[in-house]
Amino acid sequence: MGAQSVLVVEDTEEIRELVVTVLERAGLDVRAVGSGTECLAEVRRSAPDLVVLDLGLPDGDGTEVCRQLRAESGCYVLMLTARAEEVDLLVGLAVGADGYMAKPFSPRELVARVQALLRRPAAAAVPPVPDDAVVRLADLEVDEDTREVRVDGAPVALTRTEFDLLAALASRPGRVLQRETLLREVWRTDWAGSLRLVEAHMSNLRRKLSAAGLSAAEIRTVRGVGYRLVA
Repeated sequence: MGAQSVLVVEDTEEIRELVVTVLERAGLDVRAVGSGTECLAEVRRSAPDLVVLDLGLPDGDGTEVCRQLRAESGCYVLMLTARAEEVDLLVGLAVGADGYMAKPFSPRELVARVQALLRRPAAAAVPPVPDDAVVRLADLEVDEDTREVRVDGAPVALTRTEFDLLAALASRPGRVLQRETLLREVWRTDWAGSLRLVEAHMSNLRRKLSAAGLSAAEIRTVRGVGYRLVA
């Protein structure tokens, strides 16, 4: 099996070279571009496993690039931000990034965060589902083998992170899962600063399920604790 692939999108040459170097040393196949336009073209051409995406790009806002990536690709997206307040912007907009890091960042932490995201598909922490790995709750079906979700038989397009969240809840219907538990199982981290990502992606997940017509099953918030899936 070849090395997992990462696309670095950063217009500052010094930072771009640093990120490429540390990721290549970690054994990853790394490509780099300096703009959002180049990013989208490269993703369509080479389909990387993960994109390290700077929020401030010379030809537009990184959040818009992230939205386009979410519409076209299943790759993971790790956002880089130059100012602390931009973290709140990312979470508030819920643009679909799988994680974020504020500059300046530790190269060691960057590698750890990238590797944690790339481990997720092969290291499912959700307990196995019996029989055919399809969970059916009223009008909702979650198929872990094919990673498909259906509402009343119609497919629902989710990002990989949204599917992982739903699969975690569906594997234990009716049980409350703490946000910290979801953070460990889906993001493979205990970093408390990522708790807002759980909330943002849960909001996106609920919106998509509602738009698909989900009514009999629902994700309920247990205030101050976490979430549970009930029918």
